[in-house]
Amino acid sequence: MNLRRTLATAAVAAVTAPAVLLSASTAFATPKAPAQTQQKPTYAELKKAADDAKKAYEDAVAAEKAGREKIKTTMEALDQDSHPLKAAYLAADKAAKAADADKTAADKAVTDARAALDEATDEDGKAKAQEALSAAQAQAKTAADAKANADAERRVAKDAWDDANVAAFREWNKVLTASAEARKAKDAADKALAAAAECVRVPGLTVLANRLPAKVVAGTTVGFSFTVANATDRTLDVDPLVFFRLNAKDQEQHFMKVQWADGAGWHELDSNSPSHPMHLKDMKPGARTEVKMRMTLEAAAPAIDGFALLAGDASDAYHPCVLGPMNNYPLKVLPAGSKPGTVGDAKPGKVEDKDRPKPKSTPAAQAGSPASAGSTASAQPASAATGGSLASTGASPAVPQLALVGGGAVLLGTGAVFAVRRHRGARGTH
Repeated sequence: MNLRRTLATAAVAAVTAPAVLLSASTAFATPKAPAQTQQKPTYAELKKAADDAKKAYEDAVAAEKAGREKIKTTMEALDQDSHPLKAAYLAADKAAKAADADKTAADKAVTDARAALDEATDEDGKAKAQEALSAAQAQAKTAADAKANADAERRVAKDAWDDANVAAFREWNKVLTASAEARKAKDAADKALAAAAECVRVPGLTVLANRLPAKVVAGTTVGFSFTVANATDRTLDVDPLVFFRLNAKDQEQHFMKVQWADGAGWHELDSNSPSHPMHLKDMKPGARTEVKMRMTLEAAAPAIDGFALLAGDASDAYHPCVLGPMNNYPLKVLPAGSKPGTVGDAKPGKVEDKDRPKPKSTPAAQAGSPASAGSTASAQPASAATGGSLASTGASPAVPQLALVGGGAVLLGTGAVFAVRRHRGARGTH
């Protein structure tokens, strides 16, 4: 038996066997988010299913490797003349060949005896020839019966040997099938997990500034706040993304200091990169939270433009990445001592971030980061206006692109925001 050819044939048989764009609608418009049903698996359940499928596949691959060694050993053993089944077949085959030779000789004896009978001329000769023919025919029958028995024994021995080979291949095929099915299950579980990890964009998750002045005089401090509102039908863990920046060089960012408050006091934001200063856990549909902030500009601050970017990064039980729209607030710094008169609130514009990355998990929550001591959280509909600039925060008819304020510093700033949102995928999971 050619073991290599047989294994190749089995391998061929095994192989061929069945084996978003942001919304520009009113800021607190209630979205039509996909309904959460009890039948829908949570992200944690999908993650566990993917981990279990991966483990099952690894076990199946290990079993396939062990099965490959087992069938190789089995086939090599069956191919040895000393193997009991092959030895029995070889003995039966030898006996069958000997019986065939005996039958051939007996048939020839019958033929010769018949010819002698035909050549006999006297009665005594004919009688002797007939007696010899009868004896040859009896011997031929015995040889034929012996050959039939030997052929049958050879078939039985051959079948037993073949059955052992087939049984080995059946076990091997089971291992291959199990490995293929485990791979299918793993791929399906990975696909389901990847689909759940895709970022879901919901216009109802908003982070909007309140009473943030459009103009700030150098050498002054202004107080304002931002409101996180969950106008979706999801319960969300929200990480507000906040970024304030001057259109200046990195080393000049110190002219502006932005802080946010919690129950323990004031905390300064990083002026060079976007951040998630707090973690708001289990925001129910319709809930809103206001966070106090203040911005101080040094007297030496140049007359320059700046901007603030606010957005809601979140997660729920079904998606580790839920993103609300990003709003841009253009700011103008006036020289120290300026008399700006009545200053209106900065008007938000949407960032149409078509290249927005797709994080795969929520950021790790900062320990002890509740909303500010003066924050409010209520179950009233988030669409209700509560003063400040919340009542008139509809999107501008002219939705700006990434370069909202103009200048290289703005492009750098928005790029940094996208980098932070991309980094969410490497900082833990829901």
